[in-house]
Amino acid sequence: MTTGQTLLLATLLLPAIGALAAAGLPARLDRAGRVTGTVFAAATFGVTLLFRPPDAAPATDARIAPWTELDLPWAPALSLRFHLGIDGISYPLVVLTALLTMLCCAYCLWRVPEPGRGRLLVALLLVLQVGIQGVFLSLDLVLFFVFFEVVLLPMYAVIAVWGGPDRRRAARKFVLYTLFGSVLLLVGVFVVVSASGTGDLVALGDPAVRPMTAGMQLLAFVLLAVAFAVKSPLWPLHTWLPAAHTEAPTVGSVILAGVLLKMGTYGLLRVAVGVAPDGAARSAPVLAILATAAIIAGGLICLAQTELKRLIAYSSVGHMGFVLLGIATLTATGLQAALIGNIAHGIVTGLLFFIAGGIKDRLHTGELDRLGGLRETAPALSGVLAYAAIASLGLPGLAGFWGEAFAVVAAFERGGPLWITLGVLAAVGAALAAAYFLRLLRRVTHGPATSAVAGLGAHARLGPGELVAWSPLVVLTLALGILPPLVLSYSADPVAALAEVFGR
Repeated sequence: MTTGQTLLLATLLLPAIGALAAAGLPARLDRAGRVTGTVFAAATFGVTLLFRPPDAAPATDARIAPWTELDLPWAPALSLRFHLGIDGISYPLVVLTALLTMLCCAYCLWRVPEPGRGRLLVALLLVLQVGIQGVFLSLDLVLFFVFFEVVLLPMYAVIAVWGGPDRRRAARKFVLYTLFGSVLLLVGVFVVVSASGTGDLVALGDPAVRPMTAGMQLLAFVLLAVAFAVKSPLWPLHTWLPAAHTEAPTVGSVILAGVLLKMGTYGLLRVAVGVAPDGAARSAPVLAILATAAIIAGGLICLAQTELKRLIAYSSVGHMGFVLLGIATLTATGLQAALIGNIAHGIVTGLLFFIAGGIKDRLHTGELDRLGGLRETAPALSGVLAYAAIASLGLPGLAGFWGEAFAVVAAFERGGPLWITLGVLAAVGAALAAAYFLRLLRRVTHGPATSAVAGLGAHARLGPGELVAWSPLVVLTLALGILPPLVLSYSADPVAALAEVFGR
């Protein structure tokens, strides 16, 4: 087995072993279980940093050219294979997943939500990591579907056990929507495999493989796109998201916003567009209209929100709208905008949910009317919130700028009345993001301190767990804003190969 294949297996086995180790310890060793899980999460993150692209790109017309891959028999009687691989599109998402999981596990060393049992929470976070990273590494459609489903029960448990007062209803809603998407995904996978004769994503991206007919491509793309739209989520299939975010514990919200939503956008790009390009081209205007509607609707709804976590949750609907708009353009610029927008959203919104959790832990409320005057009483907490908010609204020089700005540019590149109109509306949506985040800062950080904020006392300072978990995201927000090639340099070649299919 090569070094690259060993790294692929380690990326999945380490968190799985860590989950078993953390959960297997008795209740009296709860902290030891959390430490054990954090160590395995850190080891997994270290492994992801060891992947390297090949010195020379392979000479192939295939749209997926893995840096390294592992292809083993899984169920030979059913022609199923355990096929893993990593390339420039999946690699940044794998690193992001490992980073956020490590930070969430580390955060649990200091803060464990009610009802305690932190080692079990850490174990579930590691199981989630296995499922999410498996989605990003899978190069077989059936294996992709299996990993896609792995995240369902752990996230349900995280919300239903450690969530807020209305946690069970939010968890049920999450499961029902996800199951609806899963059924469509399974049907879509069946359509692709039966029509093309293979579920291998590398082979399906190779022009030499027997392509599906135009009608089958359209059917497959619609099924897959709707399935992934539920997870993204795309308006109007987004209504599970605010409830799940509001009721989930802090670490659950970070994983949910930071990487779990990316399973939908990654699947749309890698699977739906990758295996059914003709269906994608025919459906692109509809997808773009829905993405723009999500941007506008998300912004308008955020302007009416009075609760901190719900506002951040609805902002995700708008931000992921920009990602979907970039994918819908089917241009190199748009696809790159979507990829860097994915990573930026994971970093910045993960930081925002960490901050929202810190505020709620201190004040036991997320109502904006009760959070006023935070700047005077807790300047460090207020400053980090302001930093994350202006990054999320797309200030140039910070991570949120590149994905949103170039999604709009890509829409104008497509040209024509429809795409130019959508580009203008998306730009208006970006202005709405500035409006609702500035409104948030005015209500939370400025003005006289409310009675709840004035009584913070020593709790106003940032704790060690917050410094450990938040600092890397603060640094990455600035680093990615200044150096977008940190992501774009990896994805340039596969994006160019995919955009060439559409003549763009």
